[in-house]
Amino acid sequence: MVNLTVPRAEAGGEADAARAVNKLEVIEHLRTTHGIRGALVEFRTDERECMVTFKGAGYAADAFIDRSSGRYDLTETAHGFVAIINDLHKGRDTGKVWSVLIDASAVLMTCVSLTGLVLLFYIKRRRISGLLTALVGTVVVVAVFWLWVP
Repeated sequence: MVNLTVPRAEAGGEADAARAVNKLEVIEHLRTTHGIRGALVEFRTDERECMVTFKGAGYAADAFIDRSSGRYDLTETAHGFVAIINDLHKGRDTGKVWSVLIDASAVLMTCVSLTGLVLLFYIKRRRISGLLTALVGTVVVVAVFWLWVP
């Protein structure tokens, strides 16, 4: 528990409680003091406490601040390498730039696949085996989806 200056809310309700907290000061204090690295996801205030949530790929941090004393509890959760790769693959808690990169790579892979199919029609020697391979691959993917995806 560490003290943090968070002014006590006035008796004016939740809107006044939110206004009375210097959010930027609280966020910067948590980042510099504890090395929090995720993006700010949520900052809630009420008359008794503030809740601050940060998230990143394979990472989460939650701070609960008592407004009367300035004391807070900070919980950081750092998952392993597999969780980071999983979040990057899904684009979860990774930001706008990573989402654009995922979309651009999907468009690029679609274009490469389509040009491969177009080229397959122009090579007579490989046409039958290539189309048969594409058909078997499609049937396997549809079967896996149909049988094992809830």
